[in-house]
Amino acid sequence: MSDKHKIFVGWAVPTIHRQRPSHGSRWAQPTLRFRTLHLAIALLLCLSLSCRVEHARDACWDRIDTVVQEEIQAGHLPGAVVLVGHGDRILYHKAFGMAVAEPFQTPMRNDTVFDLASLTKPTATAAAILILVDRGKLDPNDRVAGYLPAFACNGKEGVRIRHLLTHTSGLPAYTDAKALKELYGNPCPDEVIEKICGLKAQSEPDQEFRYSCLGYITLARVVRIVTGQGIDEFAHTNLFAPLGMEHTRFNPPAAWQEKIAGTEIVDEELLRGTVHDPLARLMAGAGGNAGLFSTASDLSIYCRMLLNGGSWNGQRVLSPAAVTMLTTAQSHGRAYGFDVSSSYSWVKGPNASPAAFCHTGYTGTSLVCDPATGTYLILLTNSVHPHDKGTSKPIRQKIAEIVFAPPDSPGQS
Repeated sequence: MSDKHKIFVGWAVPTIHRQRPSHGSRWAQPTLRFRTLHLAIALLLCLSLSCRVEHARDACWDRIDTVVQEEIQAGHLPGAVVLVGHGDRILYHKAFGMAVAEPFQTPMRNDTVFDLASLTKPTATAAAILILVDRGKLDPNDRVAGYLPAFACNGKEGVRIRHLLTHTSGLPAYTDAKALKELYGNPCPDEVIEKICGLKAQSEPDQEFRYSCLGYITLARVVRIVTGQGIDEFAHTNLFAPLGMEHTRFNPPAAWQEKIAGTEIVDEELLRGTVHDPLARLMAGAGGNAGLFSTASDLSIYCRMLLNGGSWNGQRVLSPAAVTMLTTAQSHGRAYGFDVSSSYSWVKGPNASPAAFCHTGYTGTSLVCDPATGTYLILLTNSVHPHDKGTSKPIRQKIAEIVFAPPDSPGQS
């Protein structure tokens, strides 16, 4: 990383080195004039660099402000919360627009709780699987049928846990939630699992990348089979509570209602605190593919834990080896949870390092974390509110390009 880039992501303090003279030299005691000159130069350099840092950051933050406001004015989304961090420090955290725009209006706040949608996959479900790997309770190479015997049919006999984690199992992307609801009511978690187990594989294991919510619903069921706990209880006890993520959970309590961003209005009812994803609703709000609610501040703790090798504030929740599996490419550009370089990794923008990992959620949420620089971006929007006609792709691309700007870009040096 160049010195210019270091100036952007953290303070740079100049150091003046002076060779120690030999004893008895007539230069051994520098004059007061030289001492004063050295101090003056050092002070000027510090002031100059500090001004450059502040100017660069102010320019960066102003650009983010402008992008978000333009996207809201264009009708692409009603509101957003943006958080940028570097290492242990929060550099930028700001709320824009509305958390609820219809049928009433509630302003967005920094602590607004969002339906994370598919960000649930890496932050809860994949992490839970890797905790069990750390504890020797399962192995990524285990066959899924070893936990769910009914899964071993229709070309899925050879599917392993790692295939579900990397979306290379051959499972379809989704299944008809409406038909299942009409047949079995809501919720119907066992019937959803039965449906997935009976599906025909669309490709052989590890042959194709096909993003599949069904694979992560299956992983959540594996967690229940191994631990006796649902993904909601297991993730809370072993991840979120130890990390102090107090506003992260499945099925948020009624007391949180006024702090939650609205998602889609379905059948004239505003979804606010009820998971947006139809299959996750059938899984009683904790499907493994979606269902997690959180805030930008809590997700920043999660990012710092990953950047710190699996521990935060004295609490270790993942081993360094598990963090590596969760965040580095294992197959088809996918890690065992996050995306690194698949066709979905466009959310990183053009400037993040190849080591950066990321994920998005259908409701308009996204996370990008770059271990090469220690910088992370959390963007939470409610672009599906109120009628699922918004879009979050432009704002994701524009802000990532700003945050992960190359060292020599204007305003960053």
